[in-house]
Amino acid sequence: MADAQHGLVFPADPDPAADGTPRRSTTATGRGVVADALRPVDEVGARAVERETAWRTQYLTWFRRLVEAGLATPDDAVAVARAGLDSLHARMRVVTDEGDVPLTEWPRPSAGEGGTGSGFGQVEMHGAGERAEELVLPYRGERLRGDDVRRQVERWVGAGVVEPTLAEAIDAVVAHPEWLRLEDHTVAVVGAGSEMGPLQALTRWGARVAAIDLPREDVWERASDTAVAGAGTVVAPAVDGRPGADLLADVPALADWLAEQPGTLVVGNYVYADGATNVRVSTAGDELSRRLLEARDDTALAFLATPTDVFAVPGEAVEQALAGYAGRGRVSKGLGRPLRTLSGGRLLQRPYAGPADPGLNDSLVPQQGPNYALAKRLQRWRATTARYDGRLVSMNVAPPTRTRSVVKNRALAAAYAGAHRFGVEVFDPSTSNVLMAAMLVHDLHTGGGPRHEHPWQDEAYAAAHGGLWRTAYSPRSALGLAALLGVGAARG
Repeated sequence: MADAQHGLVFPADPDPAADGTPRRSTTATGRGVVADALRPVDEVGARAVERETAWRTQYLTWFRRLVEAGLATPDDAVAVARAGLDSLHARMRVVTDEGDVPLTEWPRPSAGEGGTGSGFGQVEMHGAGERAEELVLPYRGERLRGDDVRRQVERWVGAGVVEPTLAEAIDAVVAHPEWLRLEDHTVAVVGAGSEMGPLQALTRWGARVAAIDLPREDVWERASDTAVAGAGTVVAPAVDGRPGADLLADVPALADWLAEQPGTLVVGNYVYADGATNVRVSTAGDELSRRLLEARDDTALAFLATPTDVFAVPGEAVEQALAGYAGRGRVSKGLGRPLRTLSGGRLLQRPYAGPADPGLNDSLVPQQGPNYALAKRLQRWRATTARYDGRLVSMNVAPPTRTRSVVKNRALAAAYAGAHRFGVEVFDPSTSNVLMAAMLVHDLHTGGGPRHEHPWQDEAYAAAHGGLWRTAYSPRSALGLAALLGVGAARG
């Protein structure tokens, strides 16, 4: 990759490439991190991961095992999360003029413009629009307000598209429109240009946002337009008046800059990149969060979890999915048998082996790869450990969404286009964006939402999984067929 030798990088292999440049194995790092995460509670599993020779095809098994291993007790879940984070931070490196250094030794910047010591100046963009006084949810060409929002969420609950607790959370936001402004907060949106990020919603509601993204003209043109159209204030780190920062290279400077922002600081990690770079930027975002947790007692964290992962889910979700499987019509049952036979049992499998509380939902998608899985899992690990340590955390499962990163992958685009045939609703970005921003607002005003005994219950609260937890078939076994059925729609 073009930027493989700058900023935060994977560790170098012992043997360099023929031209002398370091080889940096993503497989060795990912496998090592998963093994280390399992080791405190599942030594047998850890040793098996270390012996795994087909990581890129078999990683699905081990990412599932990470969740299973943490289910016995809350302490087990925290131990897995903490060991995984420690391993990743111990392994990753930062390229400097003197060579690679450990992540924990990332050098701090020298004093920069403005005398702040961060190396960054600051630009401010102020909204000229009228502040939205209530939650307005875009949905299929309509703009829902008040009771219409509540009714739509209840329809999603009835269809198994979201967990029932989402209705509680959104009802609270609808009932308290004054929450939307997030007075006395600064929300750092790391990945300000992300389609799933809350920049547009927050500025419309009048919030103060610290926007962080690459110093690219197209990114900041959009951000500026968003800020001016809104009713809040957007600040951004800047060099020579030009906004933007490189998360892979600038974490120490960004940590110093954000540490000086007024109000309660919320660090929202919404970064995404393709392939191995996704692990790098996600680790950089995590290191930024870690430093700010140390620097400021009032730092809160925010994340969006992908629904295409492994989650422990409530027994009620398992029951609904199994009832759907048992209640299939004659045609569905008739077609299911030959399809399972022809596919070697891979298509249209039972959603769960049997009743369980919690059950284990495995919605990992092989096409997304082990680097994507690790990047998203480390965010869940940080949410678990930070919440355990008493910090305010907003971590919500976001619905399957037709973002640019999804639709450019042909297999995923086709699967999403056909997913409705199996009870899975794929959301438009505009709907997901506002819904998840509303959940952020809810969490910041309720201490991170209700406290639960086990971390899996915190993750399941108000999850907007799109139906993947309650569909009548194992998601991975249905999405392959959904892709075949959705090819034409995806091309359209």
